[in-house]
Amino acid sequence: MRIGIDLGGTKIEGAAIEGSRELLRLRVRTPRGDYSATIREVRNLVCALETELGRKGTVGIGIPGAVSAKTGLVKNANSTWLNGKPLDRDLARALGRPVRLTNDANCFALSEATDGAGRSAHIVFGVIIGTGTGAGIVVNGEVLQGRNRISGEWGHNPLPWPTNHERPGPPCYCGRTGCIETFLSGPGLSSTYAALAAEQAEANEIAAKALSGDKLAGEALDVYEERLARALASIINVLDPDVIVLGGGLSNITRLYTNVPALWQSFVFSDSADTPLVPARHGDASGVRGAAWLWRDTDEESI
Repeated sequence: MRIGIDLGGTKIEGAAIEGSRELLRLRVRTPRGDYSATIREVRNLVCALETELGRKGTVGIGIPGAVSAKTGLVKNANSTWLNGKPLDRDLARALGRPVRLTNDANCFALSEATDGAGRSAHIVFGVIIGTGTGAGIVVNGEVLQGRNRISGEWGHNPLPWPTNHERPGPPCYCGRTGCIETFLSGPGLSSTYAALAAEQAEANEIAAKALSGDKLAGEALDVYEERLARALASIINVLDPDVIVLGGGLSNITRLYTNVPALWQSFVFSDSADTPLVPARHGDASGVRGAAWLWRDTDEESI
């Protein structure tokens, strides 16, 4: 049995999985700002899953950040109370067993590569477009972490082939301007719409307006799709994945899957660009499922 934990900023979700079958899922609120309480909640969640099922399992954890290869401490987490902490070691001590921990976008990509929309693909690029913009890379069923543990952080590259009015671009929390995330996140789409319509709307509202025929909402999505096409074309040029899987709130905009591949053709350095762009099979569940998949059947002697 594998246990996956998705340690988010507002909720901690846990699921026990056997094979591809989910046995049980539980959720608790994240004790924001309290590191020690976060450790306790994860431990209690694992214990609750195991008590109800009467079995022990391996534990994999996805976090909104990464563990530094240099220090072994969490970095880049928007759940800021985790930064600078030896989270994997503290959780291993609290649970009395080894844990495996990686970025939540890596977990998403691994889930979809294992038994989701990217199943059987050689190279999967799993994209999350929502409040932020992240991605994970899976090659032959294994997460590509990278030397600096930042593989897939495409959201903090500059938007490719920017137009004059896109320079220098919006400020990003990372300290730079014009990052892909500032254009392609939900807030990025909202900003594009606000500039056209002189009113505020959330990304899901903009998508609904466009679907009902609202001209300005449709124009905002046109701009968004062209930018997404440029950003993904740069990934195809470098990585040439077998499939690109979209997750996160904006992945529910169905027109993306037709319009974006048509638009990226002129930016891909090839005579053809037939890379499939597909929605995640497991949706919001992919994070916790991917965390569980950090362990394989042959690893179970570790529990």
